[in-house]
Amino acid sequence: MSPVSSGNAGGSRVLLRRLRDVMVQDVDTQTRLDRIVAQIGTTMVADVCSIYLRRSDGSLELFATEGLSRDAIHRTRMKAGEGLVGLVAEGVEPISLADAPKHPRFSYRPETGEDPFQSFMGVPVLRSGRVVGVLVVQNRYARTYEDDEIEALQLIATVLAEIVSVEDLTGALSEFQIKPTTPETLKGKAYSRGLASGQALLHDPDVEPTRYLSDDPVAEEQRLDEALAKLRSGLEALLAGDVQTLGGTSFEVLETFHLLSQDRSWERRLRDGVKNGLTAEASVEQVRSEHRARMTSAKDGYIRDRLHDLEELDNRLLRYLSGDAGDRKEAPEDSILVARDIGPAELLEYGRGRIKAILLEEGSPSSHAAIVAKAMGVPMLGQLPNLLSRVEAGDTIIVDGNEAQAYLRPDRMVSQALHSRFEAQSAEQELFASTKDLPSKTRDGQTIQLLLNAGLAIDLEQLETTGASGVGLYRTEFQFMIADSLPRLDAQTALYTEALDLAQGRPVTFRTLDLGGDKVAAYMPTEREENPAMGWRAVRMGLDRPGLSRYQLRALVRAAEGRLLRVMFPLVAVVDEFHRARELLEKELAWARANGRLGPTRVETGAMIEAPALAWDTASIAEHADFLSIGTNDLMQFFFAADRGTAKVADRYDILSRPALTFLKHIRDSAGQTPISICGEHAGRPLEAMAMIGLGFTRLSMPAGGIGPVKRMLMSLDGEDFSKTLTSLLRKGDVHLRNALKDYAKAHSVVVN
Repeated sequence: MSPVSSGNAGGSRVLLRRLRDVMVQDVDTQTRLDRIVAQIGTTMVADVCSIYLRRSDGSLELFATEGLSRDAIHRTRMKAGEGLVGLVAEGVEPISLADAPKHPRFSYRPETGEDPFQSFMGVPVLRSGRVVGVLVVQNRYARTYEDDEIEALQLIATVLAEIVSVEDLTGALSEFQIKPTTPETLKGKAYSRGLASGQALLHDPDVEPTRYLSDDPVAEEQRLDEALAKLRSGLEALLAGDVQTLGGTSFEVLETFHLLSQDRSWERRLRDGVKNGLTAEASVEQVRSEHRARMTSAKDGYIRDRLHDLEELDNRLLRYLSGDAGDRKEAPEDSILVARDIGPAELLEYGRGRIKAILLEEGSPSSHAAIVAKAMGVPMLGQLPNLLSRVEAGDTIIVDGNEAQAYLRPDRMVSQALHSRFEAQSAEQELFASTKDLPSKTRDGQTIQLLLNAGLAIDLEQLETTGASGVGLYRTEFQFMIADSLPRLDAQTALYTEALDLAQGRPVTFRTLDLGGDKVAAYMPTEREENPAMGWRAVRMGLDRPGLSRYQLRALVRAAEGRLLRVMFPLVAVVDEFHRARELLEKELAWARANGRLGPTRVETGAMIEAPALAWDTASIAEHADFLSIGTNDLMQFFFAADRGTAKVADRYDILSRPALTFLKHIRDSAGQTPISICGEHAGRPLEAMAMIGLGFTRLSMPAGGIGPVKRMLMSLDGEDFSKTLTSLLRKGDVHLRNALKDYAKAHSVVVN
């Protein structure tokens, strides 16, 4: 057994201390790595110790060795996947062989003088999930390396990764892939349009290089124990519904995390690292990097999902170790937020105005995080493959949310080419600004009301710049999602008063709390639901918790004293729910009068049509409501039975299909004279908005960024002519409507781009 095996942790700690000493020596990179392989070879009683580093072309170059011919240093290069060294890098797994020359992938290199060496052990050198090199030990005689020796070499490789990372900062390893340095262009899916540039801010916790080696393994193991206990108790509390979730994590995911947190092999890997001289953070980082690297190379979907869950568990544990179990620090200026995925509450925790764009490996275009991004006017891209392993904190990134592309570390030519796009964006915004005071009418004189979707104060500031005629949807739940406790009556009243003040007399439609699904408040209990989007949420929660509803309605009544109050109830499925919700509002109005309060000058109540059941009963609800609004995001996910939070199906079905448009036309016609609006992301897209106008909708409520493009479209549209054309197209069953609408727009010079 080697002296650095887990059976002799003291030997490992001695070696790590020696490596730390080498790290601080004032020597050049070659000398430093030469001394490192000498220390490893001596301590592990190996005849050979070698470091291969990955070059920019993917080959692996022998950079330092103790035991092979020194003439081979920098001469011996293994092509990607070549030899046993290439096999280690390719599989991202350790390889241990008692008789290496007999392995079919063995590649003999005479210049190395490795003829006498039989046994071989190689481990990947990983940094942020990327293979940056391979660490190898060899012996003359045939022997089987034990598991604890493999783990010891993996531990050393973790520290080696940080050593070469520091050396890379000096420019000595500029030709090697220690960190991603070459320009890359990633193609994803656009969740929020726009252009932005800035520096990468990693959402996942990072470990500073100075926090890799410990002087007190006992204290580090105690820190690890405390963090593991907090992690497990926190997950148990989440499953019991006692404390907050992060970003609305589903019960099934939490249940998986809880199960994985009990995994003994995972915990053993963490403990081995700490016992052998790593800090608790470095030990977690070692395991996380392995999970990330294996996930990147895994072909099987189930294995990828499991490795993804393990990496998320690593991230949570790192947050507990740092004392940050959920809170976020304010982002630096001009940050491009990079994450695997993110919830709306997490996104709102970052400093306002500092996040310039968001990049996600996963995500969904109709998720509430995407809605928040649009509300913030921040470009967001999702479905970017292997994003986290391609980005370093501080990397320069340009995000093109119009073309769904992210440019990582762009070169000067790309930056200059995109500069013209930024200028074009500014010119387009100036064009939109020049039309904001013009009447919102089609070419044939039909008035179309363009309304703003809001939920943050920054949204309401867009009323003036966009020329919107009012707020068609004010999402009141954001205040509840970012608070640590239930917002008090005065705080709610102040927020709603500010919204009405900023509107300067324009109507503001307040949607009552739409919590549930992926919108979770930290202080509200959650229950297991198989389909949370169709579960206990929105008006259902409000009716079951009348105290909470009346608390919010009281704040709305106070804020609207002497003004118009428009209240809209979300996810009404049957007319009786609307009546019951309105009764709560009537009680608050009566309470205000009984207590001598002025109250609103007028009250209008409406319902959101998001459930197909109410859509087919539109005529009935129209008799009782003052106004109606179609929430296209939820209605379409229920209509197509496609969860908008699931990337594989979120954009699989098209609202511009014949079934969807005929369904929406039925709702419009059934509403009669009751004002009805289209509300959601689709209303802010010129082509979709054109279709809605053709169906007879004259009220469109959308994110601020959609108002300029939609207004430009409708000013170029002959509404009556297009309505006739659309009616004709809907009668044909074999027409691809989206293409047909594009053809109409092109033929009639309607601006839909």
